[in-house]
Amino acid sequence: MTATRPGPSWLADAVLYQIYPQSFADSDGDGIGDFAGITEHLDHLAWLGVDTVWLNPCFASPFRDAGYDITDYLAPAPRYGRTEDLAALVEAARRRGVRVLLDLVAGHTSDRHPWFLAAAEDPSDHRYIWSDRQVDGFVASPGSRPGWYRPNFFDCQPALNFGYARGSSEEPWRQPVDAEGPRANRAALREIMEHWLGLGVAGFRVDMAYSLVKDDPDKAETTKLWTELRDWLDRAHPEAALFAEWGDPAAAVAAGFHADFFLHFGGEDDGLPLRSLWNNNGGTVEESWHQDACYFEAEGRGTPQPFLDAWRSAAGLTRGSGQIVLPSANHDFSRLATAPRTAEQLAPAFALLLTWPTLPAIYYGDEIGMRYLPGLPDAEGSVLGPRFNRAGSRTPMQWTPGPTAGFSSAPPERLYLPVDPDPHRPDVLSQRADPTSLLHTVRRLIALRRSHPGLGPSGSVEVRHAGYPLVYLRDGRYLVAVNPRREPGAVAVPQGRKARALDAQGVRAVDGELRADGFSYGVFELS
Repeated sequence: MTATRPGPSWLADAVLYQIYPQSFADSDGDGIGDFAGITEHLDHLAWLGVDTVWLNPCFASPFRDAGYDITDYLAPAPRYGRTEDLAALVEAARRRGVRVLLDLVAGHTSDRHPWFLAAAEDPSDHRYIWSDRQVDGFVASPGSRPGWYRPNFFDCQPALNFGYARGSSEEPWRQPVDAEGPRANRAALREIMEHWLGLGVAGFRVDMAYSLVKDDPDKAETTKLWTELRDWLDRAHPEAALFAEWGDPAAAVAAGFHADFFLHFGGEDDGLPLRSLWNNNGGTVEESWHQDACYFEAEGRGTPQPFLDAWRSAAGLTRGSGQIVLPSANHDFSRLATAPRTAEQLAPAFALLLTWPTLPAIYYGDEIGMRYLPGLPDAEGSVLGPRFNRAGSRTPMQWTPGPTAGFSSAPPERLYLPVDPDPHRPDVLSQRADPTSLLHTVRRLIALRRSHPGLGPSGSVEVRHAGYPLVYLRDGRYLVAVNPRREPGAVAVPQGRKARALDAQGVRAVDGELRADGFSYGVFELS
């Protein structure tokens, strides 16, 4: 079976916005964000030009991994509100032309999920992966059932059993993909999706989508699983979309997903294409990463080539069948504004994000330049290593000046995470009042993308200069220059053509050249 079409028409030029619900807006003063808080701020998203929102997991959970450990897929976590509140959010967003995606944690549950509690007492239950002897990485049974279970991430997240691609007589827990447990879990995925699609959500971002079938080196069995679900989705819900957390767009689209993200991991280069743009060795850093200076740094020691090469390969393999998503950041990765990157360096980054032929995904707060906050304590499983604390990218949205930045009426000490203590921190209210702010820049670039489809994912791209500045021609008529370094640079304009600025900060077309100041960008129409 294969996916029957590239996807719903709305996906072709979507602008995504990721919301970490704990940290976006608190409506009831308990210090934690909620559905009603998001609903109250939908006008901000509509004003900005966003049309698709992805919510991190909002289901019932003990929150040992910030909601990625689920105890009930069909019920919201009480901290966020009731099902009726989520439905009201989805409807209010729809009225503003904004679609809502939920985060589907497909590969594991909480160890407190009723399924797991039952399996820990019943040796005949194969909803999870159990061994009768100790195996490296497996965790001892917490119940009367003897043996050990396989976790998917933290020990509190037992892996759902979708089977193994390769069996072994010496390892009988390696059940085939068509065994009873894997069949039940595939059916459950469809039931969960059907439930929330029935309430009006537009689709799902699927957590660890690549990981379902175990010991699947070429992902052939995982691909079959998702392709079956995609074929069902095309028939039953043709306007819904599936986004993968795969980090390898060509593989994810081949597996039936409508879109996949460039991520800080995944693919042959373990996330290097994205990290080579943004990762400046501040914020979240995995000790095993090895890379040269990123392109978006003030000293100008980087190159966009790893990203350009990866995008070119992925685009060739996904053209006509799926989309590639380029994020500004996410809940697991450093924000754009991570030291030593400063606020003045952010506009060029958004110029690339919003004029490159990918779907842009803006992480909440990046549009005002919220910074990664270092030095926070572990919060709901945020720490993954000595230099990898995800809490710094999950701090409360900064709406207004004041002690809690307009996020909550609770006292500062009761907030889910602390607000950035910098007295000069950015906020939405102040930037709305300043037409020269980053917020207005992002809004203008989104509007420019909307009004000139050649700047979107379907327009052609020709890289004219892969240095500082990065210069590329979109759709044969739009010339874009992005200079993220401190030093100026210049590149010739195509001979015989005049360049009219559509939106530019520090880039000028003079005497047949594009002259770019430090930390600048320009979008020009050629005639």
